[in-house]
Amino acid sequence: MYPLSYIEPVFRPPSEWKSLILQVTNGCSWNKCTFCDMYTSESKKFRPKKPEVIEQELLAIKQSGLPVSRVFLADGDAMMLPFNRLKEIMLLIQKYFPNNVRVSSYCLPRNLGNKTVEQLAELKSLGLKILYVGCESGDDEVLTLINKGESYQSSLQALQKIKAAGLKSSVMILNGLGGPKYSQQHAINSAKLMNEAQPDYLATLVVSFPLGEERFAKPFNGDFRQLNQRELFEEMETLLTTLELDKTIFRSDHASNYLVLKGILGQDKEKLLAQVQQALHQPQQVNLRQEWQRGL
Repeated sequence: MYPLSYIEPVFRPPSEWKSLILQVTNGCSWNKCTFCDMYTSESKKFRPKKPEVIEQELLAIKQSGLPVSRVFLADGDAMMLPFNRLKEIMLLIQKYFPNNVRVSSYCLPRNLGNKTVEQLAELKSLGLKILYVGCESGDDEVLTLINKGESYQSSLQALQKIKAAGLKSSVMILNGLGGPKYSQQHAINSAKLMNEAQPDYLATLVVSFPLGEERFAKPFNGDFRQLNQRELFEEMETLLTTLELDKTIFRSDHASNYLVLKGILGQDKEKLLAQVQQALHQPQQVNLRQEWQRGL
């Protein structure tokens, strides 16, 4: 356990479970997405952490003797920091852990609007390797309903900028985000966005509401309900059918998913589609998660 005091709760991508979680900001500067309750508590009011405090934390970890090979910049919005601040943080990480530490961060598409490809490439040269981008959907109508503050184009521009800088991108799409009414357009336009962007990684999880869905459902004016298991599979079938990816690592193995899917798109597209279709038509022959096994 690294000797750090965190402002709880702290979230990180599942693949960063071995990483040092370095809290360079607290909360999320946007914090208006109706599906997200991660940073709504008073303790998570957004604020950047001062560089001198970050350096003290890095020094304490260095003095502890604990190994560090990967660093995840928390909280949900570290990439909103100006380029010069991010560069300062990357240089501090290099100062205390000079042996090619791999750095990653969540990234909202808007975070990159004021950063050039050259600046992102410089951050890459200092150790930043992968950005986790929560696109959630490629459908502008759904994005408006969930108050994401992004669009198909803003997400595409950010993902293209990440690729141009030589960084890797890991994109999240939320299965069931539009409810029954918007399910097809959500799946189709999300796939179209991914086809244009060609991310390195793509993951899906099922939207859920541990604190209740009232805030989320209100903009739908009565047109939202959570998709049932079959409808989720049908939406996934549409998504996979529409995806035309070259070499994207695909994962749908989050605990919220009934059906675990893993593969590379497009070489495994037909295999993954076959798994979804079996779940649709022969669910008794598929190892599906039970309700008690699902969660965040």
